[in-house]
Amino acid sequence: MRKYFGTDGIRGRANVYPMTPEMAMLLGRAVTHYFRSHYNSSMAPRIIVGKDTRISCYMLELAFSAGVCSQGGKVVLTGPLPTPGVSFATTSMRANAGVMISASHNPYHDNGIKIFDAQGNKLPDEIELELEKMLENPDTIPRLEGSELGSAKRLDEVLGRYIVHVKSSFTSRKSLEGMRIVLDCANGACYKVAPMIFEEMGAEVFTLGVNPNGQNINASCGSTHPEQAQADVKKFKADLGICLDGDGDRLIVIDSRGDVVDGDKILGLFAKFYLDKKMITKGSEVVGTVMSNLGLENYLKSIGLAFFRSKVGDRYILERMGQGQSILGGEPSGHLILGNYSSTGDGLVAALKVIECLQHYNQPLRELVSDIKLYPQILQNVVVKSKPPIESNKIIQEALVQSEKELATKGRVLLRYSGTEPYLRVMVEGENSATIEKVCKNLVNVVMKELGT
Repeated sequence: MRKYFGTDGIRGRANVYPMTPEMAMLLGRAVTHYFRSHYNSSMAPRIIVGKDTRISCYMLELAFSAGVCSQGGKVVLTGPLPTPGVSFATTSMRANAGVMISASHNPYHDNGIKIFDAQGNKLPDEIELELEKMLENPDTIPRLEGSELGSAKRLDEVLGRYIVHVKSSFTSRKSLEGMRIVLDCANGACYKVAPMIFEEMGAEVFTLGVNPNGQNINASCGSTHPEQAQADVKKFKADLGICLDGDGDRLIVIDSRGDVVDGDKILGLFAKFYLDKKMITKGSEVVGTVMSNLGLENYLKSIGLAFFRSKVGDRYILERMGQGQSILGGEPSGHLILGNYSSTGDGLVAALKVIECLQHYNQPLRELVSDIKLYPQILQNVVVKSKPPIESNKIIQEALVQSEKELATKGRVLLRYSGTEPYLRVMVEGENSATIEKVCKNLVNVVMKELGT
């Protein structure tokens, strides 16, 4: 069990333990020492450090960088850059590691630190555990001094490199000329780069969430709040709405009628597109998570593809993609991983692939996803005071058994703790809306009595 690392790095309330500058500095020391000692001890480790637009990023960026410099590392500060941009820059600049300071879709008062290895992949559990040992015992990290200390510099050109990379993923012979796109950047890390990409490619772009002030990231905007983008798609008669989250690694799409198309349907569309373009073959595996809708699984099987459910989190999706040699994976929340273009979820690359699908089939998005029939699904968060193993609670287990009996073979139930927040997520899906509402309500009541605050 990891103490600090959750589903996606370390995350919490900014300037509250463990998301403090002291911990960030110590983590900078630990990361630098780890990558020096495990890869090339004769070279000063180079570490890319990116961030989103939260006001607390200044504090954590400088603290983490100080930790790197204290261990003889070389810091490259990118300024605001999407998470997939940090992953890309880490590999393209042959850095030893990359770090993104962001709490993704969380409100501005939270922050987090995600770490990538030299291949641009998020760290596996075993490396995170090694880092945690150093965080718990900082005296095990040797202290350097004098000429052994490191340095830091800002490199603005990283943004340009990432723009070229994203645009190169658009393999259609057509441009975006004639397209009207509503683009919501969540006042986050994509606020500058995303409009540049779509405008340079010829689209007429109507922007939202491009005026960050340090406190408005994800505030009534972006992938978790697409309502204004939906209204603007109708208002401007746009072809598409694109809603990104605070760090740009997830995407929610809005069709021309203003309706949200979630990550499961987009993943299904990509699977058909890749199959038709012979980028994958019958029997190939697509990777989702335990949260993926049964309707997506049924659709993929109907077109001859296999489906695997990993644990929640794009790093677990990527691990399975590597094991099964898959190039497609994703989550309902809009983390979409196109393994032939990126080693992490990239909302901008995924958005361009959606447009490629529209151009290839010459059909509106609503029609393209009409064959993917998703089951009704309810997801409810219950605030909990602690996170004991769910299987150890007899009353909750009895409620689960009863719920599964009610759903029979026409639905499923999932209880899982959030990796970054004090929630137990109750998910129920099935063919009948009334049944899943009843089952979910009963389960939530039991969980609140047993674990609630």
